[in-house]
Amino acid sequence: MYSYSKILILRFPKTEVQKPLVCHLTKKFDLVFNILNATILPRKEGVMVLELSGTRKNFKEGVQYLKDNKVDVQKASQEIKRNNKICTHCGACTAVCPTSALNIKRPEMIVEFDQQKCSICELCIPACPPRAMEVRQKANSFFE
Repeated sequence: MYSYSKILILRFPKTEVQKPLVCHLTKKFDLVFNILNATILPRKEGVMVLELSGTRKNFKEGVQYLKDNKVDVQKASQEIKRNNKICTHCGACTAVCPTSALNIKRPEMIVEFDQQKCSICELCIPACPPRAMEVRQKANSFFE
């Protein structure tokens, strides 16, 4: 059986955060998921980064199921980058980073970014006052 796997960013509206939609991906579509990061934001929207695996057909059907249930689904072939030219090393991003990909190096007091630890949750983007954190996307199709 052909296995297909992608990392996805799911954004759940507040009306859907209490529903076990991700669990249904296993039961209804025979997909395997690995939650890399999940949070419920202050306005109660949910954000989840997960790796989803299964057959290509089931993957497409599972993604459509999520979309039918008002979940915004984005492929995470994108990555978070820091524009070092405008970063002021204020540290605001480190307070919201759930994986410690962003941390303050002491005694220099500079913000370090370890992209290998980044779960692409995007919480650093609105937290950054000079907007040095940004999403860069690769130009390829969703189901490549």
